[in-house]
Order: sequence, then structure tokens, then C-alpha cells
Amino acid sequence: EVELVESGGALVQAGGSLRLSCAVANILVDDFAIGWFRQAPGKAREGVASISSVDGVTYYAESVKDRFTISSVNPKNTVWLQMNDLKPEDTAVYYCAAVLRLGYGVSWPPSLDWQYDYWGKGTLVTVSS
Repeated sequence: EVELVESGGALVQAGGSLRLSCAVANILVDDFAIGWFRQAPGKAREGVASISSVDGVTYYAESVKDRFTISSVNPKNTVWLQMNDLKPEDTAVYYCAAVLRLGYGVSWPPSLDWQYDYWGKGTLVTVSS
């Protein structure tokens, strides 16, 4: 079973930076995607960023473009989310998720939570104003 464990969440002041880590285990295929999602209190979960394991293609939500960076050296091991210029509206529980690529014809890497099959338990990011 694929396992994902997030870490790095903390309380930070607006304008600050954090780097979240997603430790990945038991992915046995080479073609997959890792995504970062977040859920603020009372709001729906939303996609933040995702990365393709094969070619490193990335996706970013408009709200985080130019502030957040998803990266990995070995996506079967660890995927990071560097978050700069944090805003109070970035406060949320951040989750990483994985999906194995079974076919083609859809936008890749996926950006919607229902497209992902494996999830971590989340890490809390709180941004104070």
C-alpha cells in the first residue's frame, strides 16, 4: 500500500516561508503524480500544486503561483512544497496525495482531489497576520 506522510507545518507570520515535506513509500511504478492539497476550516479541499514523476511537469493553483514551488529529486522518496510570502488565507491543513498513471488522455499531473487515490493525514499550516 502506498504511504504518504506530511511534515513541516507550523505557525508562521504573514510574509514568512515554510517548506513542507511529503515522505513517499511503496510506489512500485515509475509513472505517477504527487499532489499537494489544502483544506481550510469550513471550506472544501482544494488543489495547490502537483508534479509528474516522469517528466517533472507541474501544476499550480492560481492563488499560489509565483509563491509556492513543488519539487522533488526522487518522487518515490520525498516531494517538497516550498511556500513563500505566506498569507493568512494560506492557513489550512495541507495534504499530499498520490495517483498512479493507468492511462492517457487526461491532463497530467492531475489537479483535482477526486483524481488521487492515496492520501496522507495532513500537516497544519497557520499564518498569522
